[in-house]
Amino acid sequence: MAVVMCFGDSNTHGTPPITELGRYERFGGGQRWPSLLTGHEVIEEGLPGRTAMYDDPVMGAHMNGQAGLKIALESHGPIDVLVLMLGTNDVKARFTSTPEQVVGGIASLLDIAQHRLMQERHGGFQTLLICPPPVVEVGPIRHEFWGGAARSVALPPLYQALAKARGIGFLDAAAVIAVSPIDGVHFGIEEHAKLATAVQEKLAGLV
Repeated sequence: MAVVMCFGDSNTHGTPPITELGRYERFGGGQRWPSLLTGHEVIEEGLPGRTAMYDDPVMGAHMNGQAGLKIALESHGPIDVLVLMLGTNDVKARFTSTPEQVVGGIASLLDIAQHRLMQERHGGFQTLLICPPPVVEVGPIRHEFWGGAARSVALPPLYQALAKARGIGFLDAAAVIAVSPIDGVHFGIEEHAKLATAVQEKLAGLV
């Protein structure tokens, strides 16, 4: 049985579409997409608010995925596959990022994952990079993502090119799911199920 670590943000954590600010909710096991993967031992490492490379001045420096990925990879193991889906929070207005800068953050995470010492620690593992679907500027958190729709729409070809350059698996989530029209960022239950199916198919080619 392959060990699969899913490293991401609130959409890996299982946060439902937000209707009320400040209220914590989470889909249960058997609803969020990592828990729907079958035939594998799955490690769920989703943190709401996590970015690929930014310390968040509001939510805290621990939202930076650079340190988080190191901690996760040194806390678990050995793993066979790392499934990485980040970038949504990097298009928030307060980070003033360009699409290229977002992908630079993803590249830095791949530097960590593909480093010789980390690979040796786990006996070698594959990586599946998922480009999250583009955000839509609606709902109660739209002000945080002002301008983010245009930035996130530009990400898929950049993620795909990076994945090809690094010799890793790639999935464009927008090809199979869309964000909720309620808050423009999170996935509904049906989308979690669709994403799990797509990830399951990609994993078959990696393990």
